[in-house]
Amino acid sequence: MLPGETIHSMLPQDLPWWRPDHAIFFGIVYIILMVIGSGVGLVVLRSLLQVFKDRRS
Repeated sequence: MLPGETIHSMLPQDLPWWRPDHAIFFGIVYIILMVIGSGVGLVVLRSLLQVFKDRRS
């Protein structure tokens, strides 16, 4: 990406990381997405463990 271009996608390789405003904004966006994704993964994992635990009883 050349300086002055707009972003083409939100993928990390397409972002202008040399611009502080983009780096801060997308860094926070990616952190929030990781937190939400890990929370959903934890809920799914605990649900599956509970289902298998209830099937044995």
